[in-house]
Amino acid sequence: MTDKKSKPSQPTCGIIMPISLIDNCPPEHWHDILGIIKDVCNDSGFIPNLVSDADDIGVIHNRIIENIYSSDIVICDVSCKNANVMFELGMRLAFDKPTIIIKDDQTGYSFDTSLIEHLEYPRDLRFTSINKFKENLGKKLIATYDKSKNDPNYSTFLKNFGKYKIVQLEDREITSDIYLLNSLEELKRDVRIIKGMSLNETHNNQGRNGSLKAGPKTHNTTTKQWITGKVDDYLKNVNPSAPFDHESVIQEIVESIKDNPLVAYVSNKDTIENIVREKIELL
Repeated sequence: MTDKKSKPSQPTCGIIMPISLIDNCPPEHWHDILGIIKDVCNDSGFIPNLVSDADDIGVIHNRIIENIYSSDIVICDVSCKNANVMFELGMRLAFDKPTIIIKDDQTGYSFDTSLIEHLEYPRDLRFTSINKFKENLGKKLIATYDKSKNDPNYSTFLKNFGKYKIVQLEDREITSDIYLLNSLEELKRDVRIIKGMSLNETHNNQGRNGSLKAGPKTHNTTTKQWITGKVDDYLKNVNPSAPFDHESVIQEIVESIKDNPLVAYVSNKDTIENIVREKIELL
């Protein structure tokens, strides 16, 4: 009796892309793009996953960085040049792991990444053009992954410029007691966020029904506390002797947090800006 060979596990494909309104492209547009990318991954034998997604409960920034690092290959959509997307792409390129960059036909090239091939698709998602794009993306996905596995000199980005030490994530060992305490704290934090989202949805529904007036003050307290905390973190790094332009600071903070999944689903940009402005003007 011979042992059966274990079936090789499917490689993972991380997905980096916008998820909220930007450049007149609503969340529904990005949902359609995500579906297209996932179809290509599944048809090509890869397990697709947004880098912000995970089966376990944990700090979202840790989850994103871990997925950016550990995914066998990454597809990054730089359409509209979303700041968070470009930052996450930069981290992936620093790890020098296989990466495919895509963009729509209305987005120009960025200077720093223009030397990397970009696959292009139509922003209006025309059926025939999208089918061609899916075919090209599937071929590129398989070819890039195979080359990264079989070519010891393969490099997505860094080795084109010389010899560099590739960044790696450090593995840390902790006791089971510390792990359980950290998990409980993360669970409590996520429950507070979910509770806040639920309260916000209830308030907005009541406002639409006329029993409670909906307006900019109906954002939930948990989200507001998180945003004001980010303002405090930003101000800690500001030189007190430097000129302080309120409007510039407000816009910079808003841009840095508006697409974070912790706030993207419960607050629009105007609401976030109101919270930041309220905090800054108290200074």
